Amino acid sequence: MGGFFGVASRNDCVSDLFYGTDYHSHLGTRRGGMAVRDGAGYARFIHDISNSQFRSKFENDVGRMNGLCGVGVISDYEDQPLIIGSHLGIYAIVTVGVVRNLGALAEQAFGRGVSHFSEMSGNEVNQTEMVATLINQGASFAEGIALAQQAIQGSCSILLLTEEGIYAARDLYGRTPVVIGKKPGAFAAALETCAFANLGYETYQYLGPGEIVLVTAEGCQQKRPPGDSLRICSFMWVYYGFPASHYEGINVEVARNRCGAAIASNDNTAVDLVAGIPDSGTGHAIGYADAAGIPYRRPFVKYTPTWARSFMPQDQRIRDLVANMKLIPIRELIDGRRLLFCDDSIVRGTQLRDIIRRMFDNGAREVHMRPACPPLIYGCKYLNFSRSRSDLDLAARKAIQWLEGDHCECLHDYVDPASDKHAAMVEVIREQLGLTSLRYQRLDDLVRAIGLPKCKLCTYCWDGQG
Repeated sequence: MGGFFGVASRNDCVSDLFYGTDYHSHLGTRRGGMAVRDGAGYARFIHDISNSQFRSKFENDVGRMNGLCGVGVISDYEDQPLIIGSHLGIYAIVTVGVVRNLGALAEQAFGRGVSHFSEMSGNEVNQTEMVATLINQGASFAEGIALAQQAIQGSCSILLLTEEGIYAARDLYGRTPVVIGKKPGAFAAALETCAFANLGYETYQYLGPGEIVLVTAEGCQQKRPPGDSLRICSFMWVYYGFPASHYEGINVEVARNRCGAAIASNDNTAVDLVAGIPDSGTGHAIGYADAAGIPYRRPFVKYTPTWARSFMPQDQRIRDLVANMKLIPIRELIDGRRLLFCDDSIVRGTQLRDIIRRMFDNGAREVHMRPACPPLIYGCKYLNFSRSRSDLDLAARKAIQWLEGDHCECLHDYVDPASDKHAAMVEVIREQLGLTSLRYQRLDDLVRAIGLPKCKLCTYCWDGQG
């Protein structure tokens, strides 16, 4: 997925930029970059962070950078930031999102006389360079960003580092958050509000969908008002978001606690303890345990210092290896016990199957699973949720394929948790995973746990409504 951080300050901004960008490291595993502007121009550094943490890769660069304004990014696909020269001036750009119509936009650009794209990522046009090409069609930065927002299918939030300051723009439907922070002498723009607290910033403003602002050390000037249609990704609260962050004023950990409590309210399974698949299942499990009055324990602990997020690698063998090596069982909390686990979701299920097998190998009597969201039936088309190339990689779609064959025309029939088809799908997944029982969160309960009206949430991956 990715995340970004930008800061405009009366004093040197590099330290805030370095640590603020680092606080977005949970959102990506492949590329990191920073750019600052000083009186002499732009300084930029980009590194591969797939096998090393952001801080270790960039800590030597910090001493070679200085400036009052800067942008940083964690990216899972393309190299960023890019330094762009155009009729609007020289600027640095970072983006978060996914441009689904990248090929079509490239062809249109060639038709307008664009001779080439200099940045390629995985044999495709670098989407950040494409966004810059769209912006350059405008008579101003604000106009160009608005043109890009309208042209892009998918989503794209943007930071531009310019001579004026930092232009911050949230994607057209607000699928990812962009938040402005403030402290004496500085303003910042971030995807994650968890980047603010330890750097001395307070949340100043949540940008609305499609809103564009110019951030300087003196303030935040609106350049384009927000639109009326908000469709923020619900998965930000379920999985992606860091527990200390807030989106639309709603804290991630608090929402996960409510989510777990909602699951418990619909469950009467007799178990000895409740646990979370670490780390993102922990908040949900605590909420479940508190509501059910069942002890919360940690029969699996996570070793994180040297392992990336397991869902991100393309190679399934690598994903499985990462997941297996990170989680270490505590047999004393497993042997002879009836265990109920909460997890954020079941995506492919391949790693979960191995975890369940390890629980039984360590003496578990029963293993019950309670995912914090409904079955994932539709692959996300608005964000880079994972590296799966096909919707058929999803556990729910595999189950539907087993039930219906290769050409199912009735996916929506499986969405309703009260339907026989839904029950049959869940039973297939349960059997394939080797669980004692499996019960998913209801979508209406998840929406209530988040605390926003459903019409303001993107729930496409569960019910096809985005």
